[in-house]
Amino acid sequence: MSDDKKTSELSRRGFIKVSAAAMAAASSPMFFTKGAWAANEFRNNPGDASSVKFGFNVPQTGAYADEGADELRAYQLAVKHINGEGDGGMLNTMKPLSLKGNGILGKKLEYVTGDTQTKSDAARASAKRMIEKDGVVMITGGSSSGVAVAVQGLCQEMGVVFMAGLTHSNDTTGKDKRRYGFRHFFNAYMSGAALGPVLEKEMGKERRAYHLTADYTWGWTQEESIKNTTEALGWETVAAVRTPVGAGDFSQYITPVLNSGADVLILNHYGKDMINSLTQAVQFGLRDKQVNGKNFEIIVPLFSRLMAQGAGDNIKGILGSTNWHWSLQDDGSKAFVKSFWQEYGFPPSQAAQTCYVQALLYADAVERAGTFYPPEVIKTLEGHTFDGMGNGPTEYRAADHQCFKDVLVVRGNENPSSQFDLLKVEQIVPRSQVEYDPAIFGGDLGPYEV
Repeated sequence: MSDDKKTSELSRRGFIKVSAAAMAAASSPMFFTKGAWAANEFRNNPGDASSVKFGFNVPQTGAYADEGADELRAYQLAVKHINGEGDGGMLNTMKPLSLKGNGILGKKLEYVTGDTQTKSDAARASAKRMIEKDGVVMITGGSSSGVAVAVQGLCQEMGVVFMAGLTHSNDTTGKDKRRYGFRHFFNAYMSGAALGPVLEKEMGKERRAYHLTADYTWGWTQEESIKNTTEALGWETVAAVRTPVGAGDFSQYITPVLNSGADVLILNHYGKDMINSLTQAVQFGLRDKQVNGKNFEIIVPLFSRLMAQGAGDNIKGILGSTNWHWSLQDDGSKAFVKSFWQEYGFPPSQAAQTCYVQALLYADAVERAGTFYPPEVIKTLEGHTFDGMGNGPTEYRAADHQCFKDVLVVRGNENPSSQFDLLKVEQIVPRSQVEYDPAIFGGDLGPYEV
């Protein structure tokens, strides 16, 4: 084996042996480029420690706090399963699987938590503290694309892998993608591609749409993606109005809809903002109106069970899309729902499933790579295909670190059988219908070494 090959192999295993010749050369001048670390000198290398630490950075306060609470529940369950506690959940269905139920590379998994507050600056500060003070090897979490983009950028700078939580903006794996960031959640483009045929079938080609949009990266790309989809059907966009995250009272934004001539309201809102804007739209009588000879319709492009629960009866009959739903009958979904329900007494949300899966995928990638060295873990994740974790066969596309799998079109259940049976899966849209050329969103992943 050549010296170069030996060095590469040792690097892959997470250490470099120093030869006698190299020791003799130590007195010679040495020059290093920025970030040129040997594989045993990377940030927060656990080395011979008996444990390793993850950082769970979730919205514990703010407009997306309900999602954050469920994310944290899922992360805690993932730690149990990775450490070999409980029933194992998706470790029983995940294929391929390298984890052995004894931690990661034999090290017990521990964790610290932070509160993103659904604010980019707070999330970045929390992640920085976890990296610098707590020594985490991986950051994950969040329920806002603004947070995801900010933390992903920080992790790239600091050489720590970021497994994005709930982030739906096209930008996360588009113009703002980073080599150290990965996303299991779907994006706004996929929502538009999945919803288009259903909207055409149910609402026709002659509609006039009014958008209310959360004023940050997710809302902007969600609005753009849905506009592209609906305008291609022949719909007219009457207006697109931006609203602040956490507005609470949306009446000033809904009142103009009544006299706009629009016959569809599209709510590009999430979390408590969607609950409030939808509830107020129904209270203003929009669902009972007829405009342009058509029944007025409301669309929520991105749904979750937690939002449906908060909106109550107002959600009935309303179409949207979702990343995953607890009613899916594949082996992975059933295993996760069983574990989560036994632990907490209710089914998991899509945010919980996303975060649980992200934690397992990173841990398994380390196990497969045989090292925590980030460049090798990243290469192990790039192009990785797997199954048994919900939504069918799935791939982490190497070009942009976007996950591709089936997407769900759902509707607010008109006749729920329980307090949790709030969304009905109308269609499982195959991944082939929502795939796209990564070049359309631009961006550059950046280097493996930082």
